[in-house]
Amino acid sequence: SHSTEVYIPLNINQSPFNVGLPIELPEFSPEQVQELTLKHQLDCNEAQLEQLREMIGGHPELVQQAFAYLRDYHDTKLEDILAIAPTEAGLYKHHLREHLLALQQDRKLAVAMKKIVDATSPVRVEVEETFKLESMGLVQKQGNEVMPRCLLYRLYFRDRLEVSQ
Repeated sequence: SHSTEVYIPLNINQSPFNVGLPIELPEFSPEQVQELTLKHQLDCNEAQLEQLREMIGGHPELVQQAFAYLRDYHDTKLEDILAIAPTEAGLYKHHLREHLLALQQDRKLAVAMKKIVDATSPVRVEVEETFKLESMGLVQKQGNEVMPRCLLYRLYFRDRLEVSQ
C-alpha cells in the first residue's frame, strides 16, 4: 500500500531540515595534500601538486576525487586530468553540472555568479547571493567581497553559465 497524500513542496529557505550547527570543512593545506598523495601511494611531484592547487585549491572533495581516480587508473597523469578539468569531459563534470543546474534555477544567483567569474578581482554582490553561493561552496569571501573558490569554478562557469540580460 502507498500514500496518496499531496506533498507540499518546501521552500529551501524555510525548511524544517535546515536546523543545526553548520560545520565548514576547511581547505586542505599543501602539506595535507602532500600527505594524501603518500596515503594513496601516488607519485606526484611538487610541480604537479602546485598545478592541482592552482586548479582546485585545497577543496577536500575535489582533491579526494582526483587522487582516487589516479589511484584507480594508473596510466592517467594528473596533468591530463587538469587539462580537461573545467570541461564537460573532465573528471569533475558531474560536480560542476550539478552546481550549474542549481544556478540556472535561480536567476539572481546565476547573475551574481556570472559577475563573480567574469571579474578579475573580488566583487561585491547582494548579501543573500553571497550567503547562498558560499553555502554551495562556490565562492570565498574576502572582506565584503567574493571571488570564485577556485580556478576550476571560474573557468567552467565563465564558459558554461549563460545569463540573458
